[in-house]
Amino acid sequence: MKNLDKGTVIRTVLLLIALINQTLIMVGMPIIPIEEGQITSLVDGIYLVGSILFTIVTIVMAWFKNNYVTRNGKLQKKALQTQGLIKK
Repeated sequence: MKNLDKGTVIRTVLLLIALINQTLIMVGMPIIPIEEGQITSLVDGIYLVGSILFTIVTIVMAWFKNNYVTRNGKLQKKALQTQGLIKK
């Protein structure tokens, strides 16, 4: 795990948080418990939309960025660094 760059780790952790959050919402156990009568349904909707947007953004970031996780990916990263095409 020490060979992974910081960006890969951050994107992976954010993706896991987003997926766990969405799973909890789908099974009716949101991280922030909002009970009926405590807060209006508008806030409920805002929380749900915010959670969905967070998930979508983290999924797109994790998919779009080149995460050097596999053996071939690490070799590719080393070759790009050798050529000076990416920073170390």
